[in-house]
Amino acid sequence: MGNALFDKAREGFLAGEINWNTDAIKAVLIDAADYTVNLATHQFLSDIPAAARVATSGALSGKTVAAGVADAGDFTFPAVSGDPAEALVLYQDTGTAGTSRLIAYIDTATGLPVTPNGGDINVAWDDGANKIFKL
Repeated sequence: MGNALFDKAREGFLAGEINWNTDAIKAVLIDAADYTVNLATHQFLSDIPAAARVATSGALSGKTVAAGVADAGDFTFPAVSGDPAEALVLYQDTGTAGTSRLIAYIDTATGLPVTPNGGDINVAWDDGANKIFKL
């Protein structure tokens, strides 16, 4: 598929409904065998079946925005076990899956796919010009 933003996230950014700097943004490891991404219609975390969600991070820290580029500090998914993960989804966490807006689908990154073995999975964002993503 390739890394991309969900269409409803683009709308959310433009409408001021997603604030990268102040909202709780989390990441979830995704088992692609249990989830088929649809960037045009999927809007909320509830659009991703629970069986496809391998591990969920805490809120990202160190978030920055410059020239339309989103970045955040590297982080760790601690003690991950379960299905292999082929992708990572970023979402705006509201505490409820039915209102937590999907932001980005990332499936081409160093370390993906990953097969959990009970250990930590470290995520280091790209240090290139587009960092995590660019609007």
